[in-house]
Amino acid sequence: MAKTILHVEGMSCGHCKSAVEEVLTRMEGVEKAEVRLEEHQVIVEYDATKTDESRMKEAVEAQGYDVK
Repeated sequence: MAKTILHVEGMSCGHCKSAVEEVLTRMEGVEKAEVRLEEHQVIVEYDATKTDESRMKEAVEAQGYDVK
């Protein structure tokens, strides 16, 4: 399993947390996504043979958040 930290701007509440975690965990290859609102971070554990960081960024940005 690979692990990455996405830096996401615009998350401020429980709904934001749920939306980002849900869109990521629905992706093929993503095992776990944990949002840390205070740090503006999402810690993602995933199978690098099935997905990559650029796809995860696109999925989060499609929800209306900025990924740095």
